[in-house]
Amino acid sequence: MIRQPKRCPHLLDYFFFVGKERWSAFAEIPTFRPTNSLAMPKLDEQLKAAIARMPMAEKDKILLRLVAKDEKLVRKLVFELLEGGETRDERAAALREEIANDLVKAGKDHLTPGYLLLYLRHWNARINEHVLATKDKSGEVSLVLFMLAEAFRMHHKMLQKFPEKRSDTLAPYMVRRTAAILTKAKKLHEDYFMEFRRDAQELLEHIWSFRPTAVLAAEQGLPRYWDS
Repeated sequence: MIRQPKRCPHLLDYFFFVGKERWSAFAEIPTFRPTNSLAMPKLDEQLKAAIARMPMAEKDKILLRLVAKDEKLVRKLVFELLEGGETRDERAAALREEIANDLVKAGKDHLTPGYLLLYLRHWNARINEHVLATKDKSGEVSLVLFMLAEAFRMHHKMLQKFPEKRSDTLAPYMVRRTAAILTKAKKLHEDYFMEFRRDAQELLEHIWSFRPTAVLAAEQGLPRYWDS
């Protein structure tokens, strides 16, 4: 008899949960693409001089075409040029609300630990985009801690009902991300602590009360209390 290969429970979770509508919603999640190992060649000095002599209108056209191809730069320029660099807090608040709403919607579907991880990675990427555009260091700490804490607050019952092995990808992510963001938090001025103190403490409590994350937290040396 030919033995069938074991199926990955997380892939089963994924394909069971994803319908056409849900897949289209996640089609925009950034994916990793390997970059060319060869460095971009430097512009020849003669070419630089020739470009400098071009009519301003032609240079503007080239610049606009190049900018349009760089989504990160476009977001940064929108924030700096169109919004005057003054919408950082509004952007962070809107992103926080989006995260909260999406985690609520997630609970209405057939959510599993593996699929919750996909949600977190998606929103972590969105937070990174916000930080790259606005350089919002305190916002990054506040948003990531909120995202992780809210995931536990909303879905701790779901996590508890599954066998511990089903969290073998989610748990390391939660612990590593918490450790990394707490390191960044300690570097901020103490005036910012009030913005995320509650989320930081509740996140640590959830991590230490959930065995899959508690074991890893002990190995990582994660604190039990946010005492800063």
